[in-house]
Amino acid sequence: MARPEIKKRICKKPECDSFVPKGYCSHEYVVLTVDEYETIRLIDLEDYSREQCANQMGIARTTAQAIYNSARKKIASAFVYGFEIRIEGGSYQECDGKAGCNYCSKNKSYEALSLNKKEINTMRIAVTYEDGNVFQHFGKTQFFKIYDVEDKQIISSSVCSSNGAGHGALAGVLKESDVDVLICGGLGMGAMNALTQQGIKVISGATGNTDDVVQEYLRGTLISTGSNCNHHDHDSNHVCGNHGCH
Repeated sequence: MARPEIKKRICKKPECDSFVPKGYCSHEYVVLTVDEYETIRLIDLEDYSREQCANQMGIARTTAQAIYNSARKKIASAFVYGFEIRIEGGSYQECDGKAGCNYCSKNKSYEALSLNKKEINTMRIAVTYEDGNVFQHFGKTQFFKIYDVEDKQIISSSVCSSNGAGHGALAGVLKESDVDVLICGGLGMGAMNALTQQGIKVISGATGNTDDVVQEYLRGTLISTGSNCNHHDHDSNHVCGNHGCH
């Protein structure tokens, strides 16, 4: 007996389900399944790696790659031959914000990163955040955990959204939120320079639980690796925080 096909997790269904080229002359069309559409959205629009896409959809990386390849082939044929594109069908289920989904907005109720000015003697630390741990790509982080510290003691903490900003723009977002120190996994030289210009101290190469990492920093034992990510087209084996891109 054949094994049942695993349904792929979809966090955003298409707002438009068909595209017809101007000057449409062909009566043929290609069908892009909803799960194929999702791989295009995640990889080509949201800049997810193949591995991140697979984790998001709850499938193996090789499966995600095969679905993505199929989708690109169909889109290419539509462009070249003037076919209509219809988005429908496929084996998928809509995300309920649970089932291990790390990215779906249905599972996030965090406020945007816009914090009150801190007290004069308070240090504010921002840590790239995902499910309790340090998120490993600064430019793609969706959330920060913010710690206010006095006399090397944490007096408050909260998780906030990055407001959809990415890469260099995040430096301005953090500056506006009165952040003194950023702790992250990997980041490139451009982001490092942008943060430094804003007067924000950067501690990179961190991994593990964010609370533990902040305590390590306050003890003076957290060592920064500096700019440790020189490219953005990460393959499936790339992990910035583990220094796979020195």
